[in-house]
Amino acid sequence: MSDVHARAIIVDGHCDTPYRLFRHNVHLDDHDTEAQADLRSLRESGITASFFAAYVPPYYAGRGAADFARKLIEVIDAEAARLPGDLTRCADAEGIRAAKREGRIALMIGVEGGHAIEDSLDILRELYGRGARYMTLTHVNTNNWCDSSGDASRHGGLTAFGRDVVRTMNDLGMIVDISHVSDDAFRHVIETTRVPVVATHSSCRALCRHPRNMTDDMLRALAKNGGVCMINFFAAFLNDEVAKVVMSSNKRKGADGRGGTEEMPDDRIDWDSFLSWFQSLGCPQATLDDVVDHIIHAATVAGVDHVGIGSDFDGVPALPLELPSAETLPRVTERLQQRGVSDGDIEKILGANFMRAFEAIESAAHAK
Repeated sequence: MSDVHARAIIVDGHCDTPYRLFRHNVHLDDHDTEAQADLRSLRESGITASFFAAYVPPYYAGRGAADFARKLIEVIDAEAARLPGDLTRCADAEGIRAAKREGRIALMIGVEGGHAIEDSLDILRELYGRGARYMTLTHVNTNNWCDSSGDASRHGGLTAFGRDVVRTMNDLGMIVDISHVSDDAFRHVIETTRVPVVATHSSCRALCRHPRNMTDDMLRALAKNGGVCMINFFAAFLNDEVAKVVMSSNKRKGADGRGGTEEMPDDRIDWDSFLSWFQSLGCPQATLDDVVDHIIHAATVAGVDHVGIGSDFDGVPALPLELPSAETLPRVTERLQQRGVSDGDIEKILGANFMRAFEAIESAAHAK
């Protein structure tokens, strides 16, 4: 591990490990052959803070989505309580800095899927009170107030209630996560928010055509807003050849049409069939250089102050060849150095940019 990697505050914007723990009924320190991130690999990764996702599959929209979010938050809390020597649950930027000083891994909570709030600002406030510090406005499903990049448009972006969600998150000091939203919804968020927003796990559409990725215009708008795009490690969001295979394949049929696309399963029992489907496509492999290409492209277009990392560990079926799990994260730093990125800029990318945006969001809420 390089000196810059060891000293940096490293923030991973999105990790789906809680859903894996829930599905397999295992703990973070248990052996699990499917694990892309577990206690051992997280320790070796150098990660200071990981946003553990309280992911709510689209299947639960209208079927107890808020309760499922609560359940995943309980899973995260329980793991932190089980392993206090290694982990600490925190909910603010200072907690992340304290974790770095203490040599522990800070577990942060991000709710994935705006349907989790069941169209209720009171539930949104409750999830913040339970420790959630961001929410993706959608997942692969368009919900009742925000369009998804992975589903049909119903609203032309955000509804009036969707704008109220954004304003309420601003007031709380909760990060508005624009990963998964449609292009029009992104535009409406930028028009509405009074603080920086974050794409916690998205890559660059100029390099990989997948609609989950951000266009150059979106990256420039995000930079003007003061936000951060945290690069996703999923092969289909990094490598255009992989994206072409996935996007041209026969789409998987959702369980009952309540969300879910060819890219993601739509209920908690569908993951194994999703993996089998993805593996059957015969996709080429993404590489470490694909990850670095996206980081450098985002830094070139948006500016180096607006780029981070959002691995999506345990939430994707294919990672780059040289990045099979969390302990290989130092290779990203090494390759950035080899590509001529300065140590100061690497520290920004690994976590300082996110910390700057997060602290601005916190400060604006406190000042209200």
